[in-house]
Amino acid sequence: MSRIGKLPVAIPDGVKTTLLGMHLTVNGPKGVLERDLHPDMIVAIQDKEILVTRPSEKGAHRALHGLTRALIQNMVTGVTQGFEKTLKIEGVGYRASLQGKALNLALGYSHPVLIEPPEGIALAVPDPTTIKVAGIDRELVGQMAADIRAWRKPEPYKGKGIRYENEYVRRKEGKAGSK
Repeated sequence: MSRIGKLPVAIPDGVKTTLLGMHLTVNGPKGVLERDLHPDMIVAIQDKEILVTRPSEKGAHRALHGLTRALIQNMVTGVTQGFEKTLKIEGVGYRASLQGKALNLALGYSHPVLIEPPEGIALAVPDPTTIKVAGIDRELVGQMAADIRAWRKPEPYKGKGIRYENEYVRRKEGKAGSK
């Protein structure tokens, strides 16, 4: 039995869940999330809990068991608390600012980089070297943070670039001949 999959997902007060076939809708104080679950999984809502079971011990069903339960847990957490990722910008002249809802990045290119957030994502720039990505959909928040980071990944020699808040970038030495 999957250690993650066998745990029930608790439905807190103020959260309404609806299961129609394999289409799950979770409605909470921060918003509404919908997802089509895999048709092989067995999902049931009982007494303020969502239970996920698998039909057999096949490898594919075992893998889907924990995944399905984790996706449901992320939906419930998202509509109650939300998710947030913080990015840090390192480098001389590298900075971020907001233009309306769009993120304006100066990353050493000949032009500024403008990034429009998708529906459901809020961007904040508390200072010019910090970007906060927030939303209720964990997958969308992570993807948006990865898309921003992809514009200038941290390089190992000077450490310049965009990195996650607690990301460790292994530093390398420069050329051996230079002093």
